[in-house]
Amino acid sequence: MKNQIQDPQKAHSTAAKIGVLIVNLGTPDAATAKAVRKYLKQFLSDPRVVEIPRIVWWCILNLIILPIRAGASAKKYASVWLDGDNGGSPLLFYSKSQVDLLRKSLNENGDGEVIVELAMRYGNPAINDVLDSMKEQGVNRLLVMPMYPQYSATTTASTYDEIFRIFKEERNPPALRSIKHYHDHPMYIHALKTQVENFWSLNGRPNFELGDKFIMSFHGVPKRTLDMGDPYHCECFKTGRLLREALGLSDKEAIISFQSRFGKAEWLKPYTAPLLEKLGVAKTNRVDIFCPGFPADCLETLEEIAMEGKEIFHNAGGNEYFAIPCMNTHQDWILAMEKIVEENIQGWRREFDSIEVIQKRFEIVDSVQKSLLV
Repeated sequence: MKNQIQDPQKAHSTAAKIGVLIVNLGTPDAATAKAVRKYLKQFLSDPRVVEIPRIVWWCILNLIILPIRAGASAKKYASVWLDGDNGGSPLLFYSKSQVDLLRKSLNENGDGEVIVELAMRYGNPAINDVLDSMKEQGVNRLLVMPMYPQYSATTTASTYDEIFRIFKEERNPPALRSIKHYHDHPMYIHALKTQVENFWSLNGRPNFELGDKFIMSFHGVPKRTLDMGDPYHCECFKTGRLLREALGLSDKEAIISFQSRFGKAEWLKPYTAPLLEKLGVAKTNRVDIFCPGFPADCLETLEEIAMEGKEIFHNAGGNEYFAIPCMNTHQDWILAMEKIVEENIQGWRREFDSIEVIQKRFEIVDSVQKSLLV
């Protein structure tokens, strides 16, 4: 963050505000080989993402992966890039929309007490720049909410690394809170359930009695991370189990898998692509696939799952294939985001001066939650 010299009297008299920083993974600035190469270099240079000796990985990344993969990845990004006034990265578009709606929801009285901003761990808007902006707006209490429902050192911890690195240079950083995970939060599970059921109301429900399948595909990570104590695998399975139970499905009807395997090392299993091929070979009539770990649609959901997954399933002999969109700006997800944020800024809001006000506010939110779960 930039060190700014301010008049002490002005600085101390400025009304303190709460900041909520929503952080997603990131996206290239354009669907071009140059932009994708820049993004991939930043992403894959993170030691949290690739945990092998730095010298060895530097050679692999710069001499093999980037020269080969940047162009191929750019074509994939181009296939999902949005056109028109809202053109560009789907992840950036949906993330901005989520933040806009959350900001309005948290500031219903119009006082602007809660400053809500979006940053990307890699690419733009950069965390450093957004934190500078929030500081200028008077934020001195900051809540960080990574858009990773299931905690992993490769994602959530990497976000922490960057924020702590920035604040290490600050003379007067804000009070800091962070949300580690919300993989089993009731309103998150409800939002997932609603998204699936709304899709089925429009496209028909799979006939599970005849062997149709519902797949919950999470982003994969190397199995080594599980062996070293990363809880991501367990949290994905808990999310999957809770969603399966909410939908009233058996573990044979709803299957958990992991996508985006990279390299030769063993990753979390079962792998999504081979599973789709297996179901295609078995002449499965219909497969519906959903990505609960992605709150917003992105390259992995729109291209890898919706396009590549469909091709794999059909080429192997499968029939109908439906990729269910992520929650994006569905009202139940925005309400879930608000609830999770509210739970984590308790004691910071001005209206939380008395226990009576706290109880009244959460009685209202809880009543809404219970009505949704009926």
